[in-house]
Amino acid sequence: MRLMLNVNNLNVLRGRIQVLWDISLTVGKSEIVSIIGANGAGKTTLLSTISGLLKPISGTITFNDVKIEKLPPHKIANMGISFVPEDRKLFPYLTVKENLILGAYNAKGGHVIKDRLNMVYEIFPILKEREKQLAVTLSGGEQRMLAIARGLMSNPSLLILDEPSQGLSPKVIDEIFRVIARLREHGISVLLAEQNVYYALKVANRTYVMETGRITIHGKSIELLENEYIKKAFLGL
Repeated sequence: MRLMLNVNNLNVLRGRIQVLWDISLTVGKSEIVSIIGANGAGKTTLLSTISGLLKPISGTITFNDVKIEKLPPHKIANMGISFVPEDRKLFPYLTVKENLILGAYNAKGGHVIKDRLNMVYEIFPILKEREKQLAVTLSGGEQRMLAIARGLMSNPSLLILDEPSQGLSPKVIDEIFRVIARLREHGISVLLAEQNVYYALKVANRTYVMETGRITIHGKSIELLENEYIKKAFLGL
């Protein structure tokens, strides 16, 4: 499997406090990798650092053989990494379609935007139905779908998702994770941080467990589903 993202011995401060310690992880092409852990484990900090929103004090982040840990967020995005934060950051008083078009900031020509719209509408048919509605009028689940779809409009090779199931009903969570699983078919790699451990393990090829800013366990997700510590600490079994 071709390696796309390689994070090596990453250490990160927030203010004067160190919050990530010697983090190393990889994501391969067309692979889904999950990061699980309790709230405050450092998952969002890690994703924000990979996306360029935070800078490490040491360690490297390599994307498609290019070191990116010192680059600004817009340059990292232009290289093919799209970050969908937990709080969605939609434009509430723009329509669904307008929000999506804003995600295609790097598109050259209207035909490219049209092709990308067709792709996300095929993945999220409900957004096609809602394309003329204001984002603020959508349900929580539809807003989450719109945020992910807008992230896809930049045509990324790596989509980073922070807590995609946060605040959603079980039925909507099912749909979101079905979509995440399908992204592999489009050649898109996914790195997701998720507190819903069962769903994260079911969708991902591999999973990293974060606890207090460190990676404590790493392995194939199907094997971690049977791990006694995982079952006791995260699945309540």
